[in-house]
Amino acid sequence: MTENYTALYEEHKKLGASFTDFGGWQMPLKYSSELAEHHAVRKSAGLFDLSHMGEVWVTGPEAAAFLDYALVGKISAMSVGKAKYSLICNHAGGIIDDLITYRRPSEAAGADTFLVVPNAGNAKVVAAALAERAVSGKAGGFDVVVEDASAETSLIAVQGPKAEEILLRLVPAAQHELVTGLKYYAAVEVPFLVGGASQELLLARTGYTGEDGFEIFVANDDAAALWQALVAIADDGELTPAGLASRDSLRLEAGMPLYGNELSLDGDPFSAGLGAIVALSKEGDFVGKEALAATKATGAGITAGRKLVGLKGLGRRAGRGHYPVLKDGVSVGEVTSGQPSPSLGYPVAMAYVDVEHTEPGTALDIDLRGKAEPFEVVALPFYKRQK
Repeated sequence: MTENYTALYEEHKKLGASFTDFGGWQMPLKYSSELAEHHAVRKSAGLFDLSHMGEVWVTGPEAAAFLDYALVGKISAMSVGKAKYSLICNHAGGIIDDLITYRRPSEAAGADTFLVVPNAGNAKVVAAALAERAVSGKAGGFDVVVEDASAETSLIAVQGPKAEEILLRLVPAAQHELVTGLKYYAAVEVPFLVGGASQELLLARTGYTGEDGFEIFVANDDAAALWQALVAIADDGELTPAGLASRDSLRLEAGMPLYGNELSLDGDPFSAGLGAIVALSKEGDFVGKEALAATKATGAGITAGRKLVGLKGLGRRAGRGHYPVLKDGVSVGEVTSGQPSPSLGYPVAMAYVDVEHTEPGTALDIDLRGKAEPFEVVALPFYKRQK
């Protein structure tokens, strides 16, 4: 597999990061202690490089209608400035990726502008699928332009209870309201003071940690300067660079699915608890609509098949991905993600379990290499931040 390096790779090396391959990218796994990085995000703020994520711009007079066809959600219903979590599925209803779409102001009259952000390992696949659907989705194709800007774009996240306070130090006082007034799942252009100059950057109040936080889209050439400015502006110990290890433990506590673990081509949105984002009632066709309607009709995730649930460990040992879930010694499911929870002090896991055993409070076991370890079904998320 080809190794890709983000524009911040040298910054990570300076900080002594340990690297790992993720979706073909060399990404920081941790800088010193993944546990310390996890707690830093929960208590103060963490700084993440998310530049391995994709950025695909969709523009044109039929951009909204096209995305209604290409994705499972009703993207046309979004207001400018808002963001929406959705899925892109294949014709069989399999999940190609989960992604966030931002509706941005358009520079051209009569046109719409959207930014679609897929996951790292799926970025090229999603970009290609969107380009193909723009041509084949209807007779004559959609009047849109699909531009994959992933290779030129970096993404930096500041996550944690002090995220807003830290970011405001790089924003002129006259524009502070742009940051403080920004709602969850919304985005706005904000002037950032970096290296003595002001530059407009797209700031989104989104994240993957369960904390308040922001994601900043920036050109590769400017990414290192922004990263350095954030590190310099924070007080000692206030903003901690954090790697993929802590990002995974944070998102697991927050009950957020990871593609390749909880979501896949072999799965479906209903079993994953994401049925509400599948807009089967929207006008017109969309890719996978017929198959998804048929899957929903079977009762998938409700009365039939398996359902994604949270499992709380009653002992000290943690379940891991692909470990069997047992009921009275019989396999009734499989763990998708699991580890000890740094914030809660006990093991947590997400797992697909036969629907008849998914009521909160149900006693189950995870087969830990031949030994049954007790767990119980709990509602997701495991962790909710104090607001």
